[in-house]
Amino acid sequence: MKIGFIGLGIMGRPMAKNLLKAGYELYVYDIVPENMREIAAAGAKACSSIKETTDHAEIILIMVPDSPQVEEVTLGAGGLFDHAKPGTLVVDMSSIAPLVSQKVGAALAEKSIRFMDAPVSGGEPKAIDGTLSFMVGGMQEDFAQAEPVLKHMGASVVLVGALGSGNTTKLANQIIVALNIAAVSEAFALATKAGVDPRAVFDAIKGGLAGSTVMNAKVPMILDGNFKPGFKIDLHSKDLTNALDTAENLGVPLLLTAQVFQAVQYLRGRGEGQSDHSATAKFYEALYDVEIRK
Repeated sequence: MKIGFIGLGIMGRPMAKNLLKAGYELYVYDIVPENMREIAAAGAKACSSIKETTDHAEIILIMVPDSPQVEEVTLGAGGLFDHAKPGTLVVDMSSIAPLVSQKVGAALAEKSIRFMDAPVSGGEPKAIDGTLSFMVGGMQEDFAQAEPVLKHMGASVVLVGALGSGNTTKLANQIIVALNIAAVSEAFALATKAGVDPRAVFDAIKGGLAGSTVMNAKVPMILDGNFKPGFKIDLHSKDLTNALDTAENLGVPLLLTAQVFQAVQYLRGRGEGQSDHSATAKFYEALYDVEIRK
């Protein structure tokens, strides 16, 4: 099968590599030419435009940062609306606002182009080892075509509902992750302030009820002072913004999410936007006047 892949950032590159390993013929495009070189060296065809990906592909995959980029790729000049063939299946794996997914899907349907939202969870490590979780919104028959492809990049691929449901599920996921990181950061800052070795605290509680995938992934990074981005603070902020905007449209409050969002904005204002979201700990370090890293 021939697949078009648009967007080769931190997540897109390893995801594309896993499709190549699975034997798919891949046509890739990114606005940053250097991002394509690594994937081209692995066997993909680097394209000079979105149109070139549509000339070959039966399925188009999108992995870009946010709603404006998805709208540009799909509905902008020279995008998929202009060039994708009728019947093409477009699977957007970006994490964006659910209402934008629905808007894009409705517009592409005018050209008989099928569209699904399929955001992922797991960050760069799971993108590399092909164990991402996909939350998919769309039609059952489209899901049947996309599922085998997505399973080469993810350990979990679940159709959660109609178009837009994937990104709604992703927002729920991101709220839980953000609050988990904040809770871990606050707790470890408190323990450090009280004079208890944070590594000992981690060893003592990680196997109990407080233990979580988030704790196991992020606390070692915090303790080592390793904030190399697997998922950037800037993207963390974007997801929380989408969650808060969606909640506002629905007329419901997100009290805890709003508090964590303010901590994230504090960090962005101090130049941490490109750091991993585990750098949330730095907010609590500043607040408590301690350094968790040992």
